[in-house]
Amino acid sequence: MDTTENADTAGPGPDAADGTASEPAAAAPHRPYGAPRTAAFFDLDKTIIAKSSALAFSRPFYQGGLINRRAVLKSAYAQFVFLVGGADHDQMEKMRAYLSALTRGWNVQQVREIVAETLHGMIDPIIYEEAASLIEQHHAAGRDVVIVSSSGSEVVEPIGRLLGADHVIATRLQIADGRYTGEIEYYAYAENKAAAIRELAVVEGYDLANCYAYSDSSTDLPMLEAVGHPSAVNPDRALRKEATAREWPVLVFSRPVELQRRLPEFRAPSNTVLTAVAVGAAVLTAGLLWYGAKRRRSAA
Repeated sequence: MDTTENADTAGPGPDAADGTASEPAAAAPHRPYGAPRTAAFFDLDKTIIAKSSALAFSRPFYQGGLINRRAVLKSAYAQFVFLVGGADHDQMEKMRAYLSALTRGWNVQQVREIVAETLHGMIDPIIYEEAASLIEQHHAAGRDVVIVSSSGSEVVEPIGRLLGADHVIATRLQIADGRYTGEIEYYAYAENKAAAIRELAVVEGYDLANCYAYSDSSTDLPMLEAVGHPSAVNPDRALRKEATAREWPVLVFSRPVELQRRLPEFRAPSNTVLTAVAVGAAVLTAGLLWYGAKRRRSAA
């Protein structure tokens, strides 16, 4: 499987130490006794799945009465904008305020039930085959797999279970009396992602110098810089520039595949409990929030 854009500049694969591509599953099926623990940290949207994770649920949220038809139409457009553009730091900060206002008063249990009922139909078909293979390879090499996403855990945790992730880092919204208050307790974004990775590394004993990270966005530079083996996946323009300058691998994931059809016995955690480092619900992510922020800025 060749997912690199340029084999001369892509850098080592998950187990290579000499700058050549490798297959971790064959080279190191288990972590050697006494070796430091390691992990692979994956951003979610446009890195593991081909769309915005939360925007994928816009229709089920509409059917559940959480958003109106206008929001569904905005979501469809925002999904396109998210896929071709992304959002810079200032836009993401405005997105945070928009997010809290949008979700104020939503019933937490209802959101969880909608996600659980529609997860396979919404997410399973848009998982990149290349990402699924890479997750398998890291597990086979004895590494934990950690999903790190600015979406909320009501969306991210079920996806993590579907993929067999060992841990999840996600945004947390404040909850009172079973509903979202509109306040954000923790925002899994930019440097906050890197800080959460470092905290998890202390708890789990990861040697970050030997860990891996994958993302599509320049806003995740702190996350990529936190590990010894960063890779850019389907990068935005700014991240592509940074990756080229730093000689990081640039990977192209382009084959969404239905996970169960690809591998019916895809690894899921058995005795390992999926841990949410930051728990909560940020039900609409970059695309829709970018759209709302841009509309408000244009109207100002």
